[in-house]
Formats: sequence, structure tokens, C-alpha cells
Amino acid sequence: MATRKLTGSEVRLSEIGLGCATLAFDATPTALADSRDMLTAAYKAGIRYFDTAPFYGRGLSERLVGDALLGRDYILSSKVGRILDPEVSAPTHMPFNVTFDYSYDGIMRSVEDSFQRLGLCKIDILYAHDLGNHTHGDDADKHFRDFFEGGYRALSELRATGVVEAIGLGVNEVEVCEQAMKHGDFDLFLLAGRYTLLERTDALEFFDACADANTDIVIGGPFNSGLLVGGGTYNYRAIPDDIALRHRILLDYCRAQEVDIGAAALQFPLRHSVVKSVIPGPKNTTEFQQIQRWKDIEIPDQFWAGLKDLSQ
Repeated sequence: MATRKLTGSEVRLSEIGLGCATLAFDATPTALADSRDMLTAAYKAGIRYFDTAPFYGRGLSERLVGDALLGRDYILSSKVGRILDPEVSAPTHMPFNVTFDYSYDGIMRSVEDSFQRLGLCKIDILYAHDLGNHTHGDDADKHFRDFFEGGYRALSELRATGVVEAIGLGVNEVEVCEQAMKHGDFDLFLLAGRYTLLERTDALEFFDACADANTDIVIGGPFNSGLLVGGGTYNYRAIPDDIALRHRILLDYCRAQEVDIGAAALQFPLRHSVVKSVIPGPKNTTEFQQIQRWKDIEIPDQFWAGLKDLSQ
């Protein structure tokens, strides 16, 4: 599988990576076995970039990734900004409560905890997870200040000492990335759901700024939580009327061009030069195999040219 090198480091990401949040949605023995099988299948298929986080399954995703890929050569990203504290009564299959902590000490503790779950002593990429209004609402400014008064220094030290190769934010909003660029030096941003077939233009000005700053982009959520491939939600919520209309227009266009909309959605973000990888999050091996088929479909230039003329 083709790889793309991060601008500021020697890290190379496979163009299609694996988002590992969905591995931890279901902790039944059957689901866990399928998650392990999917990780093995992804590696065999040439996937070399895997993204996880402490929040995904309250530690379960990191454990699954670490166990399945032990001893193999791959690029890993995880995240900081949440602390998992043991709590027997926590309403989950993993007995931890989750608290936000973007301080210096919080980031350092989060990294050490991730090392334990992953079975590693180094993480290639660390993202500050879920800064911004989408997660924090009225508390967003407080958490942003906490990060830049302490957590950012922790990430910078980890990068300077080689414990981490690259640092960034893993978020759902362009705006918080733009704000962060004014305060720190970031290698890349993981932006979920904001540069897709359904949202093709809003991020472009930001991408220009990233190119000027030698900052790269990883795109998560290329299917907008499944809407682009037949799902019933948009970014995990009810589908707004304007988005439903835009989706119908896209679907009609793809049918007319005889291009599978799933293939177009997967491949679209990689057409921009600052995008180094796209990381869908399949729920099981069957969905992963479908993504592999979409990856290999050749889409003619005329399709992309016509796409520009569709209303946004």
C-alpha cells in the first residue's frame, strides 16, 4: 500500500489507515475475536497506520491494538486529554471513570498509562483529544487554556526527547485547529468528518494555512458516521434536511457516473496534498474488506471534475 511521509519527520503513514474506536464498541467474546481478526487482516492487507485513544472503550481499544500488533512494524497514534481512573461501579465493561485533564501532569500520566495498555515505550504520534466546542461546550475555553498552559509543553518535551515523533490535535472542528496554530507548533491534525464528499470546501482555507506551516492532515470519519455509505446518521446524530438533500444530489451524481459512492468518499480526501492518510473505522472484518475494495476502484478524472460543479 502507498505511504505518504509527514512533512516534518521521517514518519510515513499508509494512505489508508485504520481508526480503532469501533473495535471497543462491543466487548462480547464474538465481537472481540472479530476485532482481533480485523486488526490482523488490516496488517496483512498493508495497513501500517493505526489510530487509537484511551477514550475508545475506556482503554480496551489500546489493549486490543497493542496485543494484536505486538512485535510488528507499524505507525501508531494515540491521544491525551482524558484520564482513566479505576471505578468498580463504572457503567462499562472496562471499570474506569473518565475525566478530562489537559494539564502537564495529566498529559504525562495519560502517556504512561497508554504505554502500559499498549505494551510500548514509544508512541509515534500523540494527539490532544477533543479540544473544542463540539466536546466541551461552555467549558471549551477553559480546557484550551489548560492545554496551552501545561499540556502543550508536555507534548513538546515528549517530541523533543524522541518519545513521540509527532504531535497534533485530534478533533472534529476546523476552528480549534486554526486557534491552536496561533499558539503552538504542530506536525499534523487529525480532523474527523470535516473534509468529506458532504463537506468539500469549508476546510480548504485552513488547509492552505497548514501547507504554509508544513503541517499535515489526517482525515477521520470519511463517511460522516456512515451516511455516505448507507447509514442512518450524520456525524452520529439525526440527519439535517440540508445534509439529506446534499446526500441525494451526491448519490444521484455517483449513480449517473457509475462510481460507487463509498469508493469516492474514501478516495476524495487523499486528492488534497496536505492529507497524508484517511482512517475509516470499520466495525468488523466484513466492513474492512469492503473498504479495501473501495480503495482499489479506479475513479476517472471526469468524475472528480464534475464533482466540483455540484452545489455545496
